[in-house]
Amino acid sequence: GIITALQQFFDVTAFLAGLGIIGFTIGFALQNIMQNFVSGVILLIEQPFNVGDVVELNGYAGTVLTINLRTTEMRTIDGLIVMIPNADVLSNTITNNTRADRRRIELPVGVSYGSDPAEARQIVLEAIKSVPGFLGDPEPMVAFHTFGGSSVNMTAYFWIDMSKTNPLIAKDAALEFIKAALEKKGIEIPFPITTVYMQSES
Repeated sequence: GIITALQQFFDVTAFLAGLGIIGFTIGFALQNIMQNFVSGVILLIEQPFNVGDVVELNGYAGTVLTINLRTTEMRTIDGLIVMIPNADVLSNTITNNTRADRRRIELPVGVSYGSDPAEARQIVLEAIKSVPGFLGDPEPMVAFHTFGGSSVNMTAYFWIDMSKTNPLIAKDAALEFIKAALEKKGIEIPFPITTVYMQSES
């Protein structure tokens, strides 16, 4: 009705065309802002993580500081403050470490070829039980998998309670306990060895 009334006084075609161009320009300019805004609303509703959670977002790992309508702010493990657009957060994989009440630790170990594999496996299994936060269920496992250049390689798999420790501390403790236990039993963790054969001219 307004357009019909205005046509009595002037040609509104050019006016409407101008409005359309302006609307398109503004919409295009605000596209990323609106995309991040909508993504922020979805994050606040679904809550895949909360402030204070330790997460991995868009290639960064750290603690969430704030969740805004446009960006998510986090402090990385090396102390950097990163603000990630919410659209990037929502369109990529989100790993929430805080919500995981338990984690599996994998620690590779190599022993000399002269070692008894069964004995070495048992020593490692006993050593990892002293790790802070160690969980007996699921049951830990030590599996041999590779003949290396100087050692027979195995990997120790065990689970930890995340409320009592974290993966870095657990790995550090496990390595210390395993090394001490193997040395106590006289089982060598060998260095890489190169054998050179010399042939005399005679």
